[in-house]
Amino acid sequence: MSTIEVFEPALCCNTGVCGDDVDQALVTFSADMDWVRGQGGDIARFNLASEPLAFAEREPVTAFLQVSGSEGLPLVLVDGVTAQTGRYPDRAQLAKWAGLTEAPATVAPAGIQMLGLTDTTDAGSCCTPTDTSGTSCC
Repeated sequence: MSTIEVFEPALCCNTGVCGDDVDQALVTFSADMDWVRGQGGDIARFNLASEPLAFAEREPVTAFLQVSGSEGLPLVLVDGVTAQTGRYPDRAQLAKWAGLTEAPATVAPAGIQMLGLTDTTDAGSCCTPTDTSGTSCC
């Protein structure tokens, strides 16, 4: 099984999922990372703000930062080799790198029911005229 290391830019906390303005990409990545761990995958996450020594101790990471700077993060290493830069990997990528079987689609955490909302911007939405008088429901 491979080792996955994710080196992230300076975030407000160790997961980056904090404060009032939460980045959905970080929420999804955190869930995907937990899924990989739950499947027995070996994955670690390092935040530049709280774990700068982890960045300094890894030659591929210091070399990457010298060329791209922190703007190029996140950096993903798989067994010490650069696998991806500039964005977070999805669940399927993480599963492949970890040597896991096919990753299921991202699902809601246990106990959470997805509402199955659909896009209503097409014809027939509540904001289109409902009769010949031009009135609408909005």
